[in-house]
Order: sequence, then C-alpha cells, then structure tokens
Amino acid sequence: MIKVDISNNKFNYEEIVKMCKEKGFPIYLSKNGQAELVVMDIESFEKREQELKAQQLVLEAYASRLSEEKDYSQKEAMDIIDTMISEAK
Repeated sequence: MIKVDISNNKFNYEEIVKMCKEKGFPIYLSKNGQAELVVMDIESFEKREQELKAQQLVLEAYASRLSEEKDYSQKEAMDIIDTMISEAK
C-alpha cells in the first residue's frame, strides 16, 4: 500500500498515474493525515471487479446449495461460467 499526502501542494498527477500503473495496486491519497481518496489504474480496477464478481458467484452458489436449490453438473456450471466471461468482455 502506498500513501501519498496531497496537503503539501506537491501533488503530481503524472507521478500518481505512473505509480498506479507500475505497482498495480491502489494509491491512497490523504490530506493532513486523513484518508481522502483511493486511486488505481483501470486495468487493476477491472481485474479486481472481475474477481469480486467471481467471489460473489461462489458465495451465491454456496448459499443456493445450502438452501437445497438445484445443483448443476460440471458441464452446466462451465457453460454458465463461459457465458458470463464472454458477456463481461
């Protein structure tokens, strides 16, 4: 995690963009020691969003299984996953 204090008026947009792209994780911007914003490059953001969606699907599947809803065969599950991946692109 990188923290950048923007209260000293030496905030450099290009430098923040460069750090985001090089590091691939969020940059936390603070002002006078207080967290204000989180900035990340779009590639990392989209990857993170896909990971969160995948985690949500796993949790939903687990909850569905616990509630004894329909189970899917491996082929059915793979077809659903392939469809979701192609729709996300």
